[in-house]
Amino acid sequence: MSTFEITPIGTVRNERTDVQNTDHWGAVRSTILVDERFGEACLQGLDGFSHVEVLFVFNRFAELDDYREPRPYRGRTDLPPVGVFAGRGPRRPNRIGVTTCAVESVRGRELTVVGLDAVTGTPVIDLKPAMVEFSPADIKQPEWVSRMMSQYFRP
Repeated sequence: MSTFEITPIGTVRNERTDVQNTDHWGAVRSTILVDERFGEACLQGLDGFSHVEVLFVFNRFAELDDYREPRPYRGRTDLPPVGVFAGRGPRRPNRIGVTTCAVESVRGRELTVVGLDAVTGTPVIDLKPAMVEFSPADIKQPEWVSRMMSQYFRP
């Protein structure tokens, strides 16, 4: 397979620094400072959207050496083992994360969002406005996912 290089477009700034503190992201307010190479109008129009998809890199986690064996989600033995592409955790190929966040404000190259599950200093690789037409109408997931995620986006 060919490889490619991605250059971050910005960086996350917030009060969260501990990558092991993995719950209660719902009230986390983050500012994404977009690199100056995109100019002061790079976020123009984004304030018309209620949500934005933030793509970022789990840069403080190493990739695993072997992804072939299913593992219990979040290391919890009370949950079923799943393959690497049935989870959203940080120890994954390419370490890419994506979260849909509420847009709080847009000012020049600064985007403030609520609910981004990335610690301060995290590199952001892209931003995309959340659009209804790209959202699936009927999402189905196993029951254990809701139980496991019950505290994740709580304030």
